[in-house]
Amino acid sequence: MELSRRICLVRLWLLLLSFLLGFSAGSALNWREQEGKEVWDYVTVREDARMFWWLYYATNPCKNFSELPLVMWLQGGPGGSSTGFGNFEEIGPLDTRLKPRNTTWLQWASLLFVDNPVGTGFSYVNTTDAYAKDLDTVASDMMVLLKSFFDCHKEFQTVPFYIFSESYGGKMAAGISLELHKAIQQGTIKCNFSGVALGDSWISPVDSVLSWGPYLYSVSLLDNKGLAEVSDIAEQVLNAVNKGFYKEATQLWGKAEMIIEKNTDGVNFYNILTKSTPDTSMESSLEFFRSPLVRLCQRHVRHLQGDALSQLMNGPIKKKLKIIPDDVSWGAQSSSVFISMEEDFMKPVIDIVDTLLELGVNVTVYNGQLDLIVDTIGQESWVQKLKWPQLSRFNQLKWKALYTNPKSSETSAFVKSYENLAFYWILKAGHMVPADQGDMALKMMRLVTQQE
Repeated sequence: MELSRRICLVRLWLLLLSFLLGFSAGSALNWREQEGKEVWDYVTVREDARMFWWLYYATNPCKNFSELPLVMWLQGGPGGSSTGFGNFEEIGPLDTRLKPRNTTWLQWASLLFVDNPVGTGFSYVNTTDAYAKDLDTVASDMMVLLKSFFDCHKEFQTVPFYIFSESYGGKMAAGISLELHKAIQQGTIKCNFSGVALGDSWISPVDSVLSWGPYLYSVSLLDNKGLAEVSDIAEQVLNAVNKGFYKEATQLWGKAEMIIEKNTDGVNFYNILTKSTPDTSMESSLEFFRSPLVRLCQRHVRHLQGDALSQLMNGPIKKKLKIIPDDVSWGAQSSSVFISMEEDFMKPVIDIVDTLLELGVNVTVYNGQLDLIVDTIGQESWVQKLKWPQLSRFNQLKWKALYTNPKSSETSAFVKSYENLAFYWILKAGHMVPADQGDMALKMMRLVTQQE
């Protein structure tokens, strides 16, 4: 037993060394020759629309990749890059300094990062009318990519396939999961789809907005007057959504965020224990004051492509990948991706989650305790609106405490699970759960993928 453990450790160090040597070599050919550990490519999903994906084969020292699941990670925004932020800031093998990440999910799963919708990250469009404007288009584009991927990589057709997501990525993941289930049933895509995980997900935006005031008031970040102001604008958002005025609801959502920032002295929407850093150059421009969408885009996409990450992706990574067209810059079209989805932002997709549950698809909801933009109260609210027949039994259960360290008495999360629905409450985490609580996020992934 001890000899086996030592062999595993030696193999792990060799794998990490190969990653580091590969980067110092800087050659796409060298990387591709390293035991097939990475591949990447473009898929033309529509005319003038090309989507980029990047696959890492699992590097568990004791198991072959075929014995481990395949996880596709979808970033939020929309316009946030999975190959950039999700990869180098959250769950990939290396961080933005190209140092090994101790909590990479690659130890326990092969990782597929996809830059979607088109125009995100290294994905790009050639004409402005090729941007996706709604969830249907986003899901349809992904079906083209997944069919191409599984047709070309048949070794993954029988491997359990999970979709993990974050923020707006969760809304996209719900729609994509439903279309994928249909495609599998119709025989157009061959894969072993095993479940979807919705992390701090924009499933029912209005439920999040309605909960912002009570949440902030409960943690002493709003006084009575501030609560009244936030509650008033939240009711306006609800009224617009109920009438189907989704573009107006998006504008009111932006106004609600400005009211919160004013009353909380700039609370960070991604972690309430920190403070937002205003972009003074942006705020001084006329465009910032004229366009609520520009303000929203700056707040919810800018943080996903900070200077260090942008320099990495447009420098060493673009050089490494080589197949990237010279005139395509990582993140250059992200603002257009966000703005093109204006009428889709506030549309709820609770009905899609309901359908997934009734079809027997495994659905996991997880949320960071300190998140505001998609706070846990709002998540719990939309879950209670599910028409899933087993919801009452799910509600009767008491959550269980989870610990990242078996020897520690400190609770890291709570979980409740019944049949094909699970909910994880991740403590001391904001919106980006894997970035804030890497050990717990990894443990959760292993639980969801039935490895623990």
